[in-house]
Amino acid sequence: MEQYTVDQAAERLGLHVKTVRAYIRDGRLKAVKVGRRYRIARQELEAFAGLPESPEPGRHVEASSIVQIDGIGRAEMDRLSTMVIGSVTSGPQRLNVQVVYDEDRAHLKIIILGDLEPGAQLLRIIDALTREQL
Repeated sequence: MEQYTVDQAAERLGLHVKTVRAYIRDGRLKAVKVGRRYRIARQELEAFAGLPESPEPGRHVEASSIVQIDGIGRAEMDRLSTMVIGSVTSGPQRLNVQVVYDEDRAHLKIIILGDLEPGAQLLRIIDALTREQL
């Protein structure tokens, strides 16, 4: 967890150090006392400043999936790929989706790369859409 000193927090907020200390004493800015000095967590500083929370630096987890659908005609592939691509572009998720279709073999591959939860949601959508056809 990233933490800031009072001096660093004041610099990031564009405030005087004494003002930041006063906010801490008043309870408006949460801080932890370490020895004789305060430390302010990055999340607390961002919340205080009204900034959107940025992800913790460090580990990032992604998944890659390939969905293969055999025996799918051109019209059905168009409908399915439109719905899949549409569901990805309608949300804030970080996904990269590619659709590859081999018309001669009636073979469709949907390649999904990105964050785990949006990827899992997209797989559930694909599952529901392909089950309709069974």
